[in-house]
Amino acid sequence: MQGSIVLFGPPGAGKGTQASRIVDLTSKPQVSTGDMLRSALSEGTKLGLEAKSFMEAGELVPDDVIIGLISERLKMEDARNGVLFDGFPRTIAQAEELAKIAEVSAVVSIEVPDDSIVERIVGRRMDPETGEIYHIQFNPAPESIKHRLIQRKDDNELTVRNRLKSYHKQTSPLAIWYENQGLLIKINGEQDIKKVGDEIISKLSSI
Repeated sequence: MQGSIVLFGPPGAGKGTQASRIVDLTSKPQVSTGDMLRSALSEGTKLGLEAKSFMEAGELVPDDVIIGLISERLKMEDARNGVLFDGFPRTIAQAEELAKIAEVSAVVSIEVPDDSIVERIVGRRMDPETGEIYHIQFNPAPESIKHRLIQRKDDNELTVRNRLKSYHKQTSPLAIWYENQGLLIKINGEQDIKKVGDEIISKLSSI
């Protein structure tokens, strides 16, 4: 399919896993604004230096700088048939600017109820010796290592619900904006990982 794809979903929805499947299906490179910023900073490009001045002042990098970075990325050979945007746009203003420089063919929204997200994240445990991630319900650790597992500081219910609140405030208007353009594809993220991926692939393949 021609054009770019936008992927969004709440923290803990499994976007990383599904992004990999979309890349495998479409051969579109995954593009993250964070990666682009780091690359521009390390290469010392004009836009990178511009972004650096805002970051050093503790300010958010303005949309026009981000859009400039995206515009440069879209000129690369591997992006000629579009890219997979991960984590961008976050606002309607950004989406409007993006529409001026890129054709967006589909917007995939992985939908998971807040209570399920809280259950997924709060139940996570990490083995500090191996970095392996377990879950007290969905992927229990072997009894022999349970004593050393830790919970990351941010994996508590209050922090997770605050992150979800921010996510909904930011993306709900954006989802409506894309839905009004007939581009939004809602995916049931409560299914198991493979079924979520299969549904995404099926819907993208029919476009």
